[in-house]
Amino acid sequence: MAESSYDCIVIGSGPGGYVAAIRAAQLGMKTAVVEADLVGGRCLNYACIPAKAVLRVADVLGEIREADAYGISVGEPVVDFEAVSARRKKVVKTLTGGVAGLLKKNAVDVIEGHASVTDDANVKVGGNFDGTEIEAKFVILATGSVKKALPDTQFGGRVIGTEEAWALEALPATLAVVGAGASGTEIASAYARLGSEVTLYEGLDRVLPTEDADISKIAERGFKKQGITVRTGVFVQDVQIGADGVTFTVAGEPQSAEWLVIATGRGADVEGLGLEDAAIKLDSQGLIAVDGALRTSLTGVYAIGDLVAGPALAHKASDEGIIAAEDAAGLETHPLEHVDIPRATFCYPNVASFGLTEQQARDAGHDVVVGKLGFGAVGAGTVYGDRSGLVKIVGDRTYGELLGGHIIGTKATELIQELVNVRALEGGYGEVARMVHGHPTLSEAVMEAARDADGWLIHG
Repeated sequence: MAESSYDCIVIGSGPGGYVAAIRAAQLGMKTAVVEADLVGGRCLNYACIPAKAVLRVADVLGEIREADAYGISVGEPVVDFEAVSARRKKVVKTLTGGVAGLLKKNAVDVIEGHASVTDDANVKVGGNFDGTEIEAKFVILATGSVKKALPDTQFGGRVIGTEEAWALEALPATLAVVGAGASGTEIASAYARLGSEVTLYEGLDRVLPTEDADISKIAERGFKKQGITVRTGVFVQDVQIGADGVTFTVAGEPQSAEWLVIATGRGADVEGLGLEDAAIKLDSQGLIAVDGALRTSLTGVYAIGDLVAGPALAHKASDEGIIAAEDAAGLETHPLEHVDIPRATFCYPNVASFGLTEQQARDAGHDVVVGKLGFGAVGAGTVYGDRSGLVKIVGDRTYGELLGGHIIGTKATELIQELVNVRALEGGYGEVARMVHGHPTLSEAVMEAARDADGWLIHG
């Protein structure tokens, strides 16, 4: 049951909100979380976790289909999509239940309802006129993001966002995915491997356009091998929703699909949050303006995650939640370096990166050195059946500085962390080159790419 006052109230219980609440409670604050939907927020209930649950099924299916190459004879696997959906729901229930348990363990109250911040930095739960105001010494805004439609297009019927795409109850025969960023490529890669006919549309000139160009090229080849039709430099227009599908045009040509998934970006979920009434300032992008400790312009109020500048990533929101809670508790904190936050895309092949791309480093005026190594050059690439992966390291030749890391292939989302850690500890590519790595492992490809940057590649 909600009480009349708290030391800290967090609005939103996603990866940013629940972590902020637990950290605040650990630091001795009487804490509550207000959630308008389900504990765990959109990430756990509708987005990140459901996505990875379905993608894991597609990964297993791919391994079964390749079993003959390892001397194992099996018949053609059959996808029971109803069972796939049931497993997805079980995974979500397990993890959201875990979050609820952690909140309870840390004596964090969970208050159901819509919350807004007041002009005196308290929280109102309910409507503007009939809501209940709860006093708070500190408020952390963590409501995440919402889907955004294409221009002149609305969601509804068979035009859906990424959350609905992962929750489909039947395997679609045809699927059109608009937007070839992380979310769009994950959806396309999962459903294509599960058996859907998928077309991926991107307005820019390549898939994964924010990744390094070398990575994008390999990714597109991988998508096409999965049977995905990839169309870049085109826009989806004239969308018409029917009872059994969607029609639209691309470059003036008529197209159709059973479902149209819009994965072109998201917007901060600020509706009804009370920002205008509380005179909380926004930045030039329309996001909540904060300083390095995530403080807003209203004393005692913090904002984190997709509400503020920086990559819209769950792990970024979690770290910001910790920073906000620790600052509220009077501890010394340090701002995040957005460029050094790892980025992970769980399409097939996996893609992961941090820091600057080669082009960004050149544009910034660095004396750029690049180190590359394909997975096929180290033993593990052949042993584990992935010779097409690539590690690319971008550095500054003058200082040996590690400016960026870019990996595509098996376990890329795990391998990137080594380079992130070295950067955080102020090491360079020369240090990575001389660290002893286990053999035979895919991490040796990271070491050898660093050696290539350092000028003494052994395997390659």
